[in-house]
Amino acid sequence: MVVIEGTVRIDPAHLDRAKPAMEKMVLASRAEPGCIDYAYAFDLMDNGLIRVSERWQDRDSLKAHFQTPHMAAWRAVWPSLNIQDRSLRLYEADPETI
Repeated sequence: MVVIEGTVRIDPAHLDRAKPAMEKMVLASRAEPGCIDYAYAFDLMDNGLIRVSERWQDRDSLKAHFQTPHMAAWRAVWPSLNIQDRSLRLYEADPETI
């Protein structure tokens, strides 16, 4: 399993405009083959800081994710939202066991 975790910062003045674009990205990503989980969360203590959490079955699924139309659309809105301080890390992890 591949885990992505990190943060992006959006100008707080643009958060209301960012939410619909983020929702489209999350919903489309969750529907992709190989996506186990995909989430954005607003940090309660740091306005404008978005926490990113993703889990993918494998690197091929993640690679395909980067080629999707919804990823291109999401990246296209970044300049208008003043997205900055993007910091994402990739980890290899064992699949979940119960």
